[in-house]
Amino acid sequence: MTFAAFDDPNLLAHGGLAPAVRLAERCGLPELVRDKVRLSGAGNGAGAAPDAKVMSLVAGMLAGADSIDDMGVLRHGAMAKAFRGVRAPSTLGSFLRAFTWGHVRQLESAARAFTCNLAAHCNLLPGSDQVVHLDIDSKVKQVYGAAKQGAEHGYTKVRGLHFQIVTASTPLAAPVIVASRLRKGSAGSAKGAASLIAEAIRAVRAMGATGTVIVRADSAFFSHKVVAACRRAKAHFSLAVAQRKKIRETIAAIGEDAWTAIKYPKAIWGRDEQRWVSDAQVAEVEYTAFAGKAKRYRTTARLLVRRVRRLNDAHVPDGQGELFKVWRFHAVFTDSPYPLVEAERYHRAHAIVEQVLADLEDSALGHLPSGRFTANAAWLTLAALAHNLTRAAGALASAFHAKARTGTIRRQLLAVPARLAAGGRTLTFHLPQHWPWRQEFTDLWTTVGCRLRT
Repeated sequence: MTFAAFDDPNLLAHGGLAPAVRLAERCGLPELVRDKVRLSGAGNGAGAAPDAKVMSLVAGMLAGADSIDDMGVLRHGAMAKAFRGVRAPSTLGSFLRAFTWGHVRQLESAARAFTCNLAAHCNLLPGSDQVVHLDIDSKVKQVYGAAKQGAEHGYTKVRGLHFQIVTASTPLAAPVIVASRLRKGSAGSAKGAASLIAEAIRAVRAMGATGTVIVRADSAFFSHKVVAACRRAKAHFSLAVAQRKKIRETIAAIGEDAWTAIKYPKAIWGRDEQRWVSDAQVAEVEYTAFAGKAKRYRTTARLLVRRVRRLNDAHVPDGQGELFKVWRFHAVFTDSPYPLVEAERYHRAHAIVEQVLADLEDSALGHLPSGRFTANAAWLTLAALAHNLTRAAGALASAFHAKARTGTIRRQLLAVPARLAAGGRTLTFHLPQHWPWRQEFTDLWTTVGCRLRT
């Protein structure tokens, strides 16, 4: 016979929360929230103890919670002994619903300062003295229920809320989120992008990045406002461009001798000719964008063009000519300081932001849980903060976890079962024997100032 009983008061399902919460405390998250987030006038005490409530929400997100009810994961076994100040899900929901847009901005300010502290403590952006890539993207998060404020149908034809994020990464570092914003579902992808990019550039500079900053985005963000924001902040831009008539005419005018083969999937290195034999080639030409705008917005820079041999021309629009039937073209407008091949390769790495979006949806952004728009905006900010904290914990654990998916970090380092023993004014976390990632967990545990019992 096999039996089950929920009767052990000393068990923890997520023993790895201890070093993660300790890391958040060492980087000043509770103090930053107390200093910056002031929910004055909130009824029924909803604005009281914002630091404890934010820490509870972040800890729940670290454990995988994607709704307010899921915050109940913090209220089991020995959690009350291990972590003081854990709040009930109903209390956390009342706290989030008390937010106004001004409170959301206060929380964003605290999150930016906390990320700066994390970067200093954990070296989140190694190589930022050389180059930092800022990637902006947006996603419509489908929501349900008629009471969701701001939920509308947008370009995806689904009813939802539309959020933007900006991530910072280097060739040596996985991306962290440095700016985020929630908009109504019908908002265009680029709405508010210029101001968000400006915030992100200030954030990475505050994190100590002294190298070249390059803002990368897809064609939805190609606008004079985005370019102007980059130039005001002394950052470079690398923006994909849609295939409109003027762009097609510019591409058609590029001579055949201007194309250079690049390393691309299925490329072969030709030893005799010392070059890549590839189905993809790149070229560049000078281009003036926004010619129809006021003179101060007209921008002359490089147009990088990648062409990939078209294997199926069934979807070629009529009237595009023989050139466009043979090749598929991808154009990038940039003032990148790097040579052609390197600049084009750097831009293609913009796709890394999609992994961050996937990580968010695999954790706290599985839902936008509240009916109130500002509560969901605060939830988005906390989800980004939890993502960065998870990333920092991985960076302290091992080189592998520094670049691993946040879901992997959560499974291997945070969701470690433990039995809590108290005695002599000490707490001891008894962890499983032969845990496959024991050494990585030990490195994280000791680095944040916790001690091992031998």
